[in-house]
Amino acid sequence: MEFRHNDNNNLPLTKFESMLKTNHILFFDSEEFENIIHHYLNQGKIALAKKAIKLGLDQHPTSINLRLFKVEVYVFEDKLDEADELLNELYSVDPKNEELFIQKANIFSKKDEHQKAVDVLKKALELTDDVVDLYSLIGMEYLFLDQFEDAKTYFMKCLEEDLDDYSALYNVIYCFEFLNQNESAIEYLNIFLDKNPYCEVAWHQLGKQYFILKKYEKALTSFDFAIISDDTFIGAYLERGKILEKLKRYDEAIENYTITLKLEDPTSFALLRIGSCYEKLGNHELALQYYDRTVHEDPLLDKGWIAITKYYNKRKNYQKALYYINKAINIDTENVIYWKLYSQINQRLNFYEEAERGFKKTLELGNYELNTWLSRGDLLIKLGEPEAAIYNYEQAIEFYPDNAELEYRLAGLYFVVNENDKGIFYLKNGLKHNEEYAFIIEELFPEVLNKILVKNILKTNL
Repeated sequence: MEFRHNDNNNLPLTKFESMLKTNHILFFDSEEFENIIHHYLNQGKIALAKKAIKLGLDQHPTSINLRLFKVEVYVFEDKLDEADELLNELYSVDPKNEELFIQKANIFSKKDEHQKAVDVLKKALELTDDVVDLYSLIGMEYLFLDQFEDAKTYFMKCLEEDLDDYSALYNVIYCFEFLNQNESAIEYLNIFLDKNPYCEVAWHQLGKQYFILKKYEKALTSFDFAIISDDTFIGAYLERGKILEKLKRYDEAIENYTITLKLEDPTSFALLRIGSCYEKLGNHELALQYYDRTVHEDPLLDKGWIAITKYYNKRKNYQKALYYINKAINIDTENVIYWKLYSQINQRLNFYEEAERGFKKTLELGNYELNTWLSRGDLLIKLGEPEAAIYNYEQAIEFYPDNAELEYRLAGLYFVVNENDKGIFYLKNGLKHNEEYAFIIEELFPEVLNKILVKNILKTNL
């Protein structure tokens, strides 16, 4: 039983909390203690649950259920040895109590001994008619073991017992998806819907399977049925919007996203998608309005800032693009995509020092794409910092060995700083790996081409 405010059933709870304040010990029957403990555990009030367990056992020392609550708290607190010891005591008293096996399985699960947990839960199945929860627990243990076929079987068993067990339904579909069995998932969902035709969750999941297989019209129909089953089902409207975007039916997509804004507080996802649809329709004013609403609604959503920055970037309004990407970086200084955009925009504005700083930050954040190393190094060359450029490319070549684009740049730089032996080494390597990139020398280091040494190597190898 769960206590609720303004409910006559909460009298034992009120009485118990009053007792704690006054220190006057009052009597409760064991079932009242169980309900009180259950309430506190559900509320996450472990300290109060422990007090109730102690007082309950003081008054009812032989109660199996109260001692099982003590086991549950031990497990929660990772006191697994104490939990195991108490379970062994209880097993000697009541060896056919399925709850003992459930808690034993819980201990095994906490120890990552999931197969043992499965074995114990299967024993519990033999002791009870209330199998749904046990099927679900076994399914979860199989998920931990990455045994998705077995997990799927047990979640299906849950649904055979209770068609409204949406948690089990989600888990069944998760297993199908993990196993890349989308066609089988569709077949299963259609059979399920024959038994439960107004299950909006099943229609929604069916639509998602069709979407994965790019069967967009069938997906749309499935989401239509989800909405017929529950016309407030926001997820179905969002999925319809995504498909309509794929089909370039932007006005209809906007209609679906807009419905979600009326059903609950606006979500940044819906606002962003509406903005994107308006942009594709060429309605730039409304696109900007929705992008602005997106970043206002959720300043931490990077896709919002990226969308509005790219909007201005495409239109070559680099000052505005820079303004928005700076705002984004002020909110999240660790976002790699922000720094890459920051660098690209500054480069277009010929702010080379800022652009180089951005690429450097991108690398510091772990973005080791070849283009990032190349862009930063080329900027250092423009800024007249050959030593820093060499260091940059030497780091890059550790990630991309035998890369001709890096080798020609290192060759040119070493000739510039009069380290001819290294220049020759990298130039010959570059020619060996890809002759077509030899133009890099002419493009980035025209003065190097005048060296007789370089001309001879190029003449011999080209």
